[in-house]
Amino acid sequence: MSRSKTKAPVITLAPEQEREALHVLKRFLEDRFELELGSFEVAEVLELFSKEIAPHYYNRAIADVQLHLKERFESIESDLWALEKS
Repeated sequence: MSRSKTKAPVITLAPEQEREALHVLKRFLEDRFELELGSFEVAEVLELFSKEIAPHYYNRAIADVQLHLKERFESIESDLWALEKS
């Protein structure tokens, strides 16, 4: 299996999820840092996270799933060997 290092995975949210993310981010910036940003600025911060940070979490999740599936398939293979008739 070939991996392309030139293009990061595209991560998008459903419109409702994006609205919620914008709301949470706006509230966090106001509460924690006393930054009252407008909708446009908060959307830019979310876009930055989506493009630059989220792919790292996405790739980590993929690697975790690959490891889990590898372990599971090895277990299934072992179970099949145990069922084999001699």
